[in-house]
Amino acid sequence: MEETDREAVATAVQRVAGMLQRPDQLDKVEQYRRREARKKASVEARLKAAIQSQLDGVRTGLSQLHNALNDVKDIQQSLIDVNKDWRQSINTIENLKDVKDAVVQHSQLAAAVENLKNIFSVPEIVRETQDLIERGELLQAHRKLMDLECSRDNLMYEQYRMDSKNTHDMNLIHTYFGDMQKLSEELAKQLWMVVQRSLVTVRRDPTLLVSVVRIIEREEKIDRRMLDRKKQTGFIPPGRPKKWKEKMFNILERTVSTRIEGTQADTRESDKMWLVRHLEIIRKYVLDDLLVAKTLLDQCFPPHYDIFNKLLNMYHQALSTRMQELAAEDLEANEIVSLLTWVLNTYKSTEMMGNSELSPEVDVNSLNPLISQNVVDQLLSKYMSTLTSNIIGWLRKALETDKKDWIKETEPEADQDGYYQTTLPAIVFQMFEQNLQVAAQINEDLKTKVLLLCLQQMNSFLTRYKDEAQLYKEEHLKNRQYPHCYVQYMIAVINNCQTFKESIISLKRKYLKIEMEDTLSSSHTSMDATLDIIAKEGCSSLLDEVFIDLEPHLNELMTRKWLMGSNAVGTICVTVEDYFNDFAKIKKPYKKTMTMEAHRRVVVEYIRAIMLKRISFKNAEERKEGAERMIKEAEQFRFLFKKLAAGSGEDTEGLCDIIEAIAEVIKLTDPSLLYLEVSTLVSKYPDIRDDHIAALLTVRGDASRDMKQTIIETLDQGPSQPNPNYVPIFKEIAVPTLTVPKLLK
Repeated sequence: MEETDREAVATAVQRVAGMLQRPDQLDKVEQYRRREARKKASVEARLKAAIQSQLDGVRTGLSQLHNALNDVKDIQQSLIDVNKDWRQSINTIENLKDVKDAVVQHSQLAAAVENLKNIFSVPEIVRETQDLIERGELLQAHRKLMDLECSRDNLMYEQYRMDSKNTHDMNLIHTYFGDMQKLSEELAKQLWMVVQRSLVTVRRDPTLLVSVVRIIEREEKIDRRMLDRKKQTGFIPPGRPKKWKEKMFNILERTVSTRIEGTQADTRESDKMWLVRHLEIIRKYVLDDLLVAKTLLDQCFPPHYDIFNKLLNMYHQALSTRMQELAAEDLEANEIVSLLTWVLNTYKSTEMMGNSELSPEVDVNSLNPLISQNVVDQLLSKYMSTLTSNIIGWLRKALETDKKDWIKETEPEADQDGYYQTTLPAIVFQMFEQNLQVAAQINEDLKTKVLLLCLQQMNSFLTRYKDEAQLYKEEHLKNRQYPHCYVQYMIAVINNCQTFKESIISLKRKYLKIEMEDTLSSSHTSMDATLDIIAKEGCSSLLDEVFIDLEPHLNELMTRKWLMGSNAVGTICVTVEDYFNDFAKIKKPYKKTMTMEAHRRVVVEYIRAIMLKRISFKNAEERKEGAERMIKEAEQFRFLFKKLAAGSGEDTEGLCDIIEAIAEVIKLTDPSLLYLEVSTLVSKYPDIRDDHIAALLTVRGDASRDMKQTIIETLDQGPSQPNPNYVPIFKEIAVPTLTVPKLLK
């Protein structure tokens, strides 16, 4: 209490201090005092009221406890009185045993009398019931059957009560009513026939189905009543419980399974599309049946039957079983795709379970998978394995077909821009496209896997394509007259490389996610490199064809015949231009590469002719004439290749400048300036070797051995600063170590 008082005083001091912080607040001390007094009085009044309320409650509780105690005492006394009365009546109850037996016997006799009429009319009722069943009047037939069963059951029950061990009389009653059991079975057959055809019956005669459901409901009530009596007495009539409701659902389940299995009309041997047809029939039947069940069948059954959801589960289970059976078969690749597409996509799509007319009763998200993920993975693995083998076979067959075209006597087809091509790229990528479209029907992951597989096999295919193109060239070189359209088909092979590149990019853009592109970057680079090699080798083989024809004319260069006015270069230019009329059918950028390479090889061959030292000029006049001829021919080459490269934007000047630079060395009239001219040549073209300089000086014809040696040694000592943009050309040119026989002059 002291601590509480201290806390109260401290709180009061704090409040007063808060009120009297300024001098002007001292004037309001009396006002503050009155306000606090009012608050104190209010709190005290509330405390008094609360305490008074608690006291009233305690007083009321004590009063109620006192009354309850008195009631308990009264009840205790009443129980004592009842106990006394019960003990006094025991003897009286034992004396009434004979009366009890008489009551039981009277009850049995009364039941016998009551059912006596039915007992004598059993055969007649059986016949009437049989007629009603045959006429299809099932409700009336069941009513009579119920009357017969009721009579039999009551007689058996009374016999059981009188003497449960008397099996003879029980069997006698059972035998007398024996035909009734056959009626029950016959009626059940009729019911199950209606149940089996319930989806058809509900559209034609829904009242018949309603009658069947009412009969089943009656039997269910009788079953429950008999089971309850069994719990009390231990007696249950023969054939009970019938469990017709349970049998009805079993019949429906078997009917659904039979309906699903019976939709397979064809086999693989009779129809390659058997599975697609089978799955489509299933889809149509299941959707139609569920729509009928929702709109019509559901109205013929009591709500607690939940008939639609039960049928939905039956169909789902039957479909799951059927799909597992199909998955276990030895399916082909296209059949695996059809099955997985149906199971993973079609089943939950708007074409089937996701149909708007089935919602909201059917929630596709709550449906379990028809087949397990493990089975799906096994099917996908088998599909990928089969697809791999198929793609390899298809690619091999496509290449073999394309090779047959290469030896045809007619030119290959041209595209809309006039470029030669074969059908190989279109066939290959049409095959890829079809397989990717099929994979996309299943899921995104499989589509990516198939794309990776296609590109992987494409990589291997391009290696074979390269080898076949090389063999094509080698076979042609054995007999240049065969095949007749070698040049045109080699152009088509080169153009196919560009088509392959464009198709690969298009395929990736269409079917590959952006985040997956890094995965394929190395593979794509490898394919591009292989295609470039094929195209480059194709261009090289075409140029080989050109230079084989040019060889006689190239051999005339830098000879006496050439000096005397040979038209070898003119013939070379005409031949090259003629070939390039065909080469115009090559697509960019390979056409540009082709032109540049042809330009380079012509210049190389021209320079090689110089380095072969076929001619040695005798005097300054011959050197001047030869040099001017070289400059003129360089200009011819420049004009030719400028014409061939029109529109490509490539440099056609630099290579011919080499010929002109060499011509200047030959044309020089003052031998004392020869070193300066040669050094200028070496500075421009740093890959010139000593033997090149020696050969060039030999062609001039006026340089002594010592002069050659001096110039070469002096050049070796000088610094070399090559142009970073210069592409070496002299390294390709070998200089013969032996002098050329004078007969070539």
